[in-house]
Amino acid sequence: MKTGEAVRSNAPLPEEARLVHEAQSGDADSFARLYDAYFQRVYRYVYFRVSDDQTAEDLTSQVFLKAWENLSRYKPSSHFLAWLYTIARNQVIDHYRTRKETVPLDEVGALSADSPAVDEQVQLKFELQTMRDALQFLTEDQQEVLILKFIAGLDTREIARQMSKGEGAIRALQMRALQALAKYLETEKSYG
Repeated sequence: MKTGEAVRSNAPLPEEARLVHEAQSGDADSFARLYDAYFQRVYRYVYFRVSDDQTAEDLTSQVFLKAWENLSRYKPSSHFLAWLYTIARNQVIDHYRTRKETVPLDEVGALSADSPAVDEQVQLKFELQTMRDALQFLTEDQQEVLILKFIAGLDTREIARQMSKGEGAIRALQMRALQALAKYLETEKSYG
């Protein structure tokens, strides 16, 4: 190990472990702090797996509700966030299993014409939708590895553990996914 290089562990951080323990003992405030710490990361993970903001918000809320209801089942040998991602993945799968096709009435959302950032909001919405569309052309495992890496911010070891695969397999899967994504985006660019 190089000088100054941190040792990375799969064990939860001391503060996280303390909050989880307190939450498991019934302390709702400790669970609320875990919620605040991880909501955005879980939301981003779900957002790139579903079709709209409202669904992502609903599913993310369901993830935390299930986490609260099943807190006694969490084993502190891994990061709490990894456990949340497992719940989130299952919620997304359940969502697609049971969903009925609907068309959102307000696809872009209410944007004021007087707002100076309207163009930026529309451009961001377009870019996010383009990325979602591109992800649909990948296999489930390819989607999962890219979302965990670039949206959730997990490292290769954590992704391997989450997906029950070896680190080498994760690196290869990520490389193939990025190549397929680049090919799709290049094709779309030449047609657009």
